[in-house]
Order: sequence, then structure tokens, then C-alpha cells
Amino acid sequence: MSTFVQILLRSLESGSVYALAALGIIVIYRTSNITNFAQGAVGMFNTYVVTFLVIQAGFPLWLAILGGVGTAILMGFTIDYLVIRHTKKVSPVAKQIITLGLIMVVLGLAPMLFGVDPLNLPRLIPEGNVNILGANLSYNGLFNIVFGFTLMFILFYILQNTKVGLAVRTTASNEYTARLMGVPTKTVTLGAWALAAVLGLLAGVMIAPTTSVNLNLMDVVQVNALIACVFGGFQTFYGPILGAYIIGISRNMLLYYFNSVWGGQILYVLILIFLIFRPYGLIGKKVVKKV
Repeated sequence: MSTFVQILLRSLESGSVYALAALGIIVIYRTSNITNFAQGAVGMFNTYVVTFLVIQAGFPLWLAILGGVGTAILMGFTIDYLVIRHTKKVSPVAKQIITLGLIMVVLGLAPMLFGVDPLNLPRLIPEGNVNILGANLSYNGLFNIVFGFTLMFILFYILQNTKVGLAVRTTASNEYTARLMGVPTKTVTLGAWALAAVLGLLAGVMIAPTTSVNLNLMDVVQVNALIACVFGGFQTFYGPILGAYIIGISRNMLLYYFNSVWGGQILYVLILIFLIFRPYGLIGKKVVKKV
């Protein structure tokens, strides 16, 4: 029982990381109609910023994270204002290729600014463990789980119960109609790219203490976040979040109880089979276009 709880808690922690990245991807998709393949790269770059501020500038971690949030917002603004706004007449496939180009730009800038050696980012809560039903979980891990759920709740509350959320949902439904109704869609998309960059940073900061900060830091997170969006469905904001937690839990359970080598691949095969029978995802709805 304690082993199962241990795996479940670890899975919720990793699921929170995937969920943050997936929410960033889905926010961009719903407001800009772009599948953002650069979500992980942007998160990696801003995690480097936080690590640099901690190691080189001597900032406390919480202050460095605030600095990283600032650079993430600035980076999101820059990408939208200088790149995305000039692609209105570009095909959806070309827009996705542009985000692949952004990956190359970020991967080129990061080693130029921060060096090629892996860096170590400390935990926000460096010491202490809590016992839950016989399973040990670090205070930092517990914080990551609670923080992930809390942030999701706050964001979904904003989406459903505020004017800002209404503007986002209107833009997501139909950008052209939203403009006719007076919704500042350019401001919405600008904020969406900034929010996505911040969510990528938070995912990077959460996962970085378990590994090292390097160019490949967010690769697994990016892949699982994209799969979570497809699995959960691109038509809703909450579907990818549910998909992210399901992937986080299922992957670890398969790795431990079924096969420690092929558990992850088996999960992806099961998701692929599921999508064959339900191609629009777990929560997604079938889109019917009238001619």
C-alpha cells in the first residue's frame, strides 16, 4: 500500500509539471490557433535565467523565480508582437513550422548566454519530508503538487468567472466575431503568449531540481504535454490538464508494476489505440463544419 501511495504522489508531482506545460500549449492553441512546439524550449530558456540568477548573481531562489517570470513575460510579448502578429495570412501548418524555428533560435541563444555546462537548480524547499500513509514525500514535492492544483484552480476560476476569462473564451471560440463584439483580441493573444511562457518557466523550475538544467531539460515534458493535449482534446481548456495527470499517473504505474523499460512506450501505444476510436480526445468534441 505504501509503495502504491509513493508512486501515486510522485505521479501527481510529475503530472503537475506536464499539466502546466499542457495548459500553456492549449492557451496558445485556443487563442492563436497555433500548436506551439516551442513551449518546452521557452520554458528551458527561462529556467536557465532563474538558475543563472541563483548561481551567478546570488539571488535567493524565490526572487530569482520572480526575475524569471519577468523575462518569461517579456519573451512571450516579444514572440507574439514580433513574430506571431505577422502570420495572420500564413497557413496553420506554416505557423507550426515557425514555432519549430523558434526552438532553433532558443537552443542557439541559451548556450551563448549561459554556457554549455549543465547547471544545478536547488529546491525551493531544500529539506524535510512528510509521511503520507506510509509513503515519504519531500516538502518540496508536496509543495509542487499543491501549487499545481492551486494554480490550475485559480486559472480556471479566472477563465470561467471574470471578464478577462470571458475575453479569452470569446477569442478562443471565434477571433473574428470577438473583434466585432469589441474584444481586444490582440491584447488577449499577447497575454496568452506571456502566460504560456510563465507556465513553461514554472514547469521547468519544478522539474529542474530532479535533474540538471541543460538544453534537453524540457524535452520529455514537451512531448508528454503535447500528448496530453491530443489525449485530452484541443477543444477544451481542462481536457489537456486531465490528460496530463492521467499520463503522469499511468506512466509511473506501468513502469513499476508492468515493465520498467517499456512502460512509457506501452502507455503511448494505449493512447494511440484510444485515439483511433476517439480521435477528438477524452473531453474534446467532434467539430462539425457547415457548408
